[in-house]
Amino acid sequence: MQRLQSQADWSRLKPAKWGNSLAVRLPVSLVQELGIADGDELVLQTAPRQAAQPASVIVTRLPGKLERLQAVRHLRGSWGADFAFDRDEANAR
Repeated sequence: MQRLQSQADWSRLKPAKWGNSLAVRLPVSLVQELGIADGDELVLQTAPRQAAQPASVIVTRLPGKLERLQAVRHLRGSWGADFAFDRDEANAR
């Protein structure tokens, strides 16, 4: 989770019309700082505003498919040495 606040090199981002929405082009320096890449899914939330502080946004990158698979890989177990898969038993109704 990263908190975006005014920084010298990317403090003046201008939204542009994109369909019925607005889009902001992110500079390379910000993309590298956040560790995001093309195609990543992001969640943006407004951060609680402190008195006399500029508004800020909390950016969270959602894990990709490979990261989700790696996160549950430890749940994978192994079958016992005496296990035999029986298709007929598995498909019995």
